[in-house]
Amino acid sequence: MAGEIFELTGFQRDLLYVTGGKDQPSGQIIKEELEQEIGEITHGRLYPNLDTLVNKGLVEKGEHDRRTNYYQLTDLGSEALRSRRDWEERYVNL
Repeated sequence: MAGEIFELTGFQRDLLYVTGGKDQPSGQIIKEELEQEIGEITHGRLYPNLDTLVNKGLVEKGEHDRRTNYYQLTDLGSEALRSRRDWEERYVNL
């Protein structure tokens, strides 16, 4: 499990952080949050990466309604982020 987070791209880790910081955000909300920090994100980049996180069991995908999906960090996703943060703190102590 711990290695799972290290196999992700930086963008995918950013998606995990934003997803974990919101209460069942839609893809659009995640996109808007990240765009504030890194600039424009296309749907063609966002949704395949969210699907990767879902397929890895780090994020759960559900439906708010027929048109809007939500994303939620799983326990595995939370554990993976904590593991990553612990690893980062060993090397960067600000």
